[in-house]
Formats: sequence, C-alpha cells, structure tokens
Amino acid sequence: MADPRRVEFGDFLRSRREKLSPKTVGLPAGRRRRTAGLRREEVAQLAGIGVDWYIRLEQGRTVSPSVTTIDALARALRLSKTEHTHLKALARDGARGTFTREVVPPPIRRLVESLPHPAYITGRRWDVLAWNDAAEEVFAFGRLPEEDRNTLLLMMTSKRTRKSYGAGWADVAKRMVAMFRATHDVWAGDPAFAELLARLRDGSPEFVKWWGAHEVHGTLSGRKTMTHPTKGVLHFEHTSFQANDDPALKLVIYTPV
Repeated sequence: MADPRRVEFGDFLRSRREKLSPKTVGLPAGRRRRTAGLRREEVAQLAGIGVDWYIRLEQGRTVSPSVTTIDALARALRLSKTEHTHLKALARDGARGTFTREVVPPPIRRLVESLPHPAYITGRRWDVLAWNDAAEEVFAFGRLPEEDRNTLLLMMTSKRTRKSYGAGWADVAKRMVAMFRATHDVWAGDPAFAELLARLRDGSPEFVKWWGAHEVHGTLSGRKTMTHPTKGVLHFEHTSFQANDDPALKLVIYTPV
C-alpha cells in the first residue's frame, strides 16, 4: 500500500500545478488545453528533473526526493514559504509513530487556569486539553463530551460556533482548514487523524470543498469578533505559544480589545 504521507505529497504537487498557468511561469500557452494549470512535463522542465521522475512523485510512489529536488519543485511551482516548508515536511523520511492524546503537565495547567483572559491548551490534533474559567464562559468546553472538544470540529460542525461568528464565519473557518492541513498531512493515515477527518467530512460540506483545494497556511495571530448569547459582541486579539515541555502543546490566549 502507498504511504499516506507520500500520497498527500503527490496530491499537494498536483493541486499547486493546477493553479498555475503557462503565462504565470513564462511558458507559451501552446495548443488547446483540456485541463487547468500546467502539464506535468512543464513542471518537470521548470524544475530541471525527468518527466517520469516527476510523475512518480505526483502519483505518491515510494521515492525520496533530495533537498535540491524539493527546492527546485518549490521554485517551479511558485510555492510560498509556508508551502515550501510543508512540501519538505511531507518528503521527510523516518518513523512517525502513532498519535496518542497528549497530557498537559500540572504546572502548565495551573498557569492556564490562573490567566484572567480566555485561554486554553490544544494538542497536535487540535483537541482542547485544558482551559480556564474565562474560556469556559466564552466557549463552554466543559459542556461538551471529550471527543467533541476539538477546535476545528467545533468551527466546522457546531451550529453554536457558526452562529457566534456570523458573517465572518467562512473566512475564519476556511483559514483554519488550511492551517490544519499542514498538520494533518504529516499524520496522514494515522487512525486518530482519519477518524477526525471522517467526522469533518460527514458534518460539513464546506469542509469537503475547502479540503479538496489543499491550501496550506501557517499559524497566525489576529483578531476575532464573536457574538455571545449573553455577553453580546466580543472582540479579541488571539495569539498562540508552544510549550517547551512538549512542542505539541499550544497555549492559545484571547485578549479583549
């Protein structure tokens, strides 16, 4: 069976190739095209690699491209810095292990609980692992079963969450899907990630559409506006930090503005 991570590597190459036009990369349009984007042989030409080799990469075959090849593909496909980093992560060899739900060390848990503003800890899969009283007032994590405490699952399938973001929901949700994609692809094929992906696909047609585009974004700080059923309109700046104890743990803080 094909390595799921290699399959995602090939799918990502194809998605970027289909977004480029010959004009964008300085190639003549040539004869009439039946599909959008560049042809495989054109990408191979731009990257300076063999066509058969490129086809094997895009098909998700078990091949190991060098750093030089990855860099050449990134230039040929006009990848952003985030996309380039993602491509390198997918090409990396080595055992990944099986995902297990993280445990928040007591000192980090106490730190989160002591903060005055909404704050919570998430793991690799974006499961919410710990939170403070201020976050409970806004997000009500404690009212949910443990298996539903996942920030992407809540954003894509919870009517309450969708209503709280109002007209801005689609922009926030779409960016979150692209951010999660960067994490998921490295863990492609893992049972825990496959289970979450199945729930997202079953519960959100928008997720299915955006997931198919294979967009990738890095984690960014920013502002969010939400409408709370009793507190009214809330404006926050949000930012996140990794824990030195376990880089998989991420502290997210919402500061009122």
